[in-house]
Amino acid sequence: MSSTVQGTAGEDRSDYTREESKAIRRRSLKLLWSLLRPMRGQVILVGIVVVAQTALRVLGPALLGLGIKEALPAVLERSDWGPAWLIGGAYLVTAVGGASLLAWYDILAARVTQNVLLDLRTRVFRHTQLLSLEFHESYTSGRIISRQTSDLDTIRELLNGGLTQLVNGVLYGAFTFIALMIIDWQSGLVLVVAAVPLAFLMRWFYLASQRTYRDSRVISAKVIVKFVETMTGIRAGKAFRTEPRNEDEFGDLAMDYRDVNMRSIRLFGTFEPGLMAISAFSIGIVVLWGGVRLTWGEFSVGLLLSAVLYVRNFFTPLQEVAMFLNSFQAASAALEKVSGVLEEEPTVPDPTAPVALPDARGGIRFEDVTFAYGTGRVILPAFSLDIPAGQTVALVGTTGAGKSTLAKLVSRFYDPSKGRVTLDGVDLRDLHPRDLRRAIVMVTQEAYLFSGTVADNIALGRPDATFDEIVAAAKAVGADAFIQSLPDGYHTDVNKRGGRVSAGQRQLISFARAFLADPSVLILDEATASLDIPSERAIQDALQTLLADRTAIIIAHRLSTVAIADRVLVMEHGAVIEDDTPEALIAGTGKFAQLHAAWRESLV
Repeated sequence: MSSTVQGTAGEDRSDYTREESKAIRRRSLKLLWSLLRPMRGQVILVGIVVVAQTALRVLGPALLGLGIKEALPAVLERSDWGPAWLIGGAYLVTAVGGASLLAWYDILAARVTQNVLLDLRTRVFRHTQLLSLEFHESYTSGRIISRQTSDLDTIRELLNGGLTQLVNGVLYGAFTFIALMIIDWQSGLVLVVAAVPLAFLMRWFYLASQRTYRDSRVISAKVIVKFVETMTGIRAGKAFRTEPRNEDEFGDLAMDYRDVNMRSIRLFGTFEPGLMAISAFSIGIVVLWGGVRLTWGEFSVGLLLSAVLYVRNFFTPLQEVAMFLNSFQAASAALEKVSGVLEEEPTVPDPTAPVALPDARGGIRFEDVTFAYGTGRVILPAFSLDIPAGQTVALVGTTGAGKSTLAKLVSRFYDPSKGRVTLDGVDLRDLHPRDLRRAIVMVTQEAYLFSGTVADNIALGRPDATFDEIVAAAKAVGADAFIQSLPDGYHTDVNKRGGRVSAGQRQLISFARAFLADPSVLILDEATASLDIPSERAIQDALQTLLADRTAIIIAHRLSTVAIADRVLVMEHGAVIEDDTPEALIAGTGKFAQLHAAWRESLV
């Protein structure tokens, strides 16, 4: 539980301590290295190509200077075009070769980038699916969407263009400085002196932009979360006329997002003029000192041209480095968020030595189970219960009594804090996940339908089921008639969230899905809550068919559903206060008898 709470809470923070920042950077770099490691060969090839391409680019100014110094006098004084053709040809080769290598580099870098993104996108999807229900109940869907969309797009921008800018900038700057020192070390010293204010400027920009881009990723995620939640709950929003309030709240978030982006633009707006000032000052010193040496006869026009070009070229790629820092800060913040999700560990882990139970009978037992959600109050204190195989048990009680918690423990969506829950004597924590999911199925009130056909949704738990088996399952629970009346029958596309069918019809489809899965233990968590009274009565026979020859746990506030149970458990504050057949409890004077009497009066 602790890792989940820390991870999800950290998503909305930007005020990390120094130690937290270091740990996050290590985590992010570890993730990046794990993505690049399988492509080491391709990365090395990219490095070789970019070094060769940069070296060819750096030769240009030296060849121009050599042409002015050697080839031009040869043509003017001796009409000798040989040196000119030689140097011109060399210049053409460097230009064409550099352009060809750059094109190859772009293709290689794009291939590496797309492979990294494919791996990362797949990892995020696979990992978030494997995380326990506890994570998804505390981590909003909008934030998960932000990890898969805007964050990965930011990382893509870094890998696509940012690394190119960095590698070209650093290598080109280094090669340029070396070439300048070779042709004129005095001009090179000007760059050494200029490096002092340049280092302070780069350091300031890096640190100032780091926090800005963290804020940007946090606010970006909030914008996406607000949009997703508003669109997902559009029916409730229209019912309660929340459009103006939603617009105001989204407008505030969008304004914050604009402001943080403006901060990053202002940072770059300060950095770029500062870089241009240092560059202009350095070029001015080189030209001035070169001119003085020209008058002394210690320097040539060709060398001065080469020196000026090299000094100018040294500062030009630094703008690319600054752009990389821009992309790097944004991508680092995004990588922090993505690596945070990937670092989350399931709070309900798979067993290390799973126990197979291919033919479960369905006996459920709670043995001194204590359970609390995280550090909250204890929901089930030292709870014990035995449900024999094949028995139908109804759980009733007030909201918060622990009924749904009990169902989640049986489904192993959560593990007990203490004690154990067993299926046919096997601790659910030791049971093979395949056998667990085959043996225990829960039908909830939501009755979620995925995009696809009605038949696809019924076959969710058994994708290999034949069409005849799907139809037989629908008939068994009384869903066949309405399905046949749909435009394309079983091949009707239900659209997202089952938009073409009513809530009651979705529930019948979920019953057919459960019937086809044929579990040993079936849990109905308010599964008839979305049905009206006539519809509920109409599917009583379907429920009898659905629950026959299997262990069943029914959670319901409607006592008409409870009537089909073999045994009723009345829960209060995480404990069973009444346990008997429906008839015996109705004939008594306890809590269930009072609830039943009130229900009967409500019908009248």
